[in-house]
Amino acid sequence: MIDLRSDTVTKPCPAMRLAMAEAEVGDSVYGDDPTVNALEREMAELLGKEAALFVSTGTMGNQMAIACQTRPGDEVVVGDGAHPIWYEGGAGAALNGIQFAVAGSGGFFSADDLRAALKPRAYYSPRPSLVAIENTHNRAGGRIFPGHLVDEIVACAKEHRLGLHLDGARLWNVSAATGVSLAKLAAPFDTVTVCFSKGLGAPAGSALAGPRELIEEARRLRHRWGGAMRQVGILAAAARYAVLNNRARLVSDHANAKRLAERLGAISGVSVALQNVETNIVNADIDRPADRIVAAARERGVMMNAIGPKRVRLVTHLDVRDCDIEPAAQIFADAMAAT
Repeated sequence: MIDLRSDTVTKPCPAMRLAMAEAEVGDSVYGDDPTVNALEREMAELLGKEAALFVSTGTMGNQMAIACQTRPGDEVVVGDGAHPIWYEGGAGAALNGIQFAVAGSGGFFSADDLRAALKPRAYYSPRPSLVAIENTHNRAGGRIFPGHLVDEIVACAKEHRLGLHLDGARLWNVSAATGVSLAKLAAPFDTVTVCFSKGLGAPAGSALAGPRELIEEARRLRHRWGGAMRQVGILAAAARYAVLNNRARLVSDHANAKRLAERLGAISGVSVALQNVETNIVNADIDRPADRIVAAARERGVMMNAIGPKRVRLVTHLDVRDCDIEPAAQIFADAMAAT
């Protein structure tokens, strides 16, 4: 089975499992787990922030960033299709009492789009307090948020006294594709999240980084929300292995995604915007119900996700070999022909 549903489906390699088995651990709630502490120091340095906190998921990291920079009743501006409004179970409202305003379309937005989304600072309006950018943008097809737009948004946010959060679950892919350091990509933002189980192949875990005082407040929230774990150095060891060993190879995933996109685009009834395949995600638009194609492909040995009535998403990752691309594309073609 070729699993192209997500880059979260990877299995730890033997070397990563050995690192986990040999990890030095302690009670992380007491601050005594040396492997967790080392990971947090390394992430703060890598992302150019004062401090970092190991958390169980990217959703938890994003929601902590929101909680620490908003009050109940506030509004957070995000791009179209942003992770917090699609894939975080309504946590913005349920946990933090905030609502979202959507700026722009297709995942990206400009300073003008941000201004248009901002409500007046009046007693009758929710208070805009935070702007969040997703890079790469998942639903847009793993696209890289253009740097000039980031610069515009940052300037506009500062003008309006808004906080800035970077949902960098796949920021590793941005850095691999552009050659820009993680610290430089994260520099304009007050807070940033990165995910170890997307692209890098760790079994679990994310990090939230930012100012030391904010991270200490996030630590309190992590405990309140039930995310404080004990001998979690076992997972931190996997994350450290992933960061050290699996970042450089992300360019292979990007190359495989481009090859897959080119092959799918040649199939009758399938349309792929090749210029938008910038990292490891391929969105393919088809001329028939996506769920039928997903089911037919699975029967033949390829798994993928429907993300719209006539759109499927395929994601390359470290468990997808170069030699899997042609068979996967052929199975996609066979599924189209069969339905």
